[in-house]
Amino acid sequence: MELSKKQVFTEEFYQNIGMLFYAIAASDKVVQAEEIKTLNNLVQKKWVPIDNKTDEYGTDEAYKIEMIFDWLEENSPEATWAFNEFRQYKKENEGLFTLPIKQLIWETADAIAASFAGKNKSELIMLSKLKMLLSK
Repeated sequence: MELSKKQVFTEEFYQNIGMLFYAIAASDKVVQAEEIKTLNNLVQKKWVPIDNKTDEYGTDEAYKIEMIFDWLEENSPEATWAFNEFRQYKKENEGLFTLPIKQLIWETADAIAASFAGKNKSELIMLSKLKMLLSK
């Protein structure tokens, strides 16, 4: 999957992506260590390379995905709330969600859900909502 290097994503974009991945992991009310490990691994391997934008400290903006995920995990909001925040952001920023980005979002969400003892019912429900959202 080739992603255009010309596309620059904002901190807000990555924060909303992090909210989505939190929603997937927390949909069953428990964020497992394996889910966090899968997320961190995929951020490093797949998300960091798509954009070479860094923050004022020289940290790749893609790591904001992990930062917001960790913050949400500590504060434990409802998974549905986080999903709806992502849905609203996507609706207002459709142009950012190119086919390769949608595929990357799907691959990451699917991997997070599958990382701990397969996908349970609440994760499958959240994934099906995501699939519908990404197909728009």
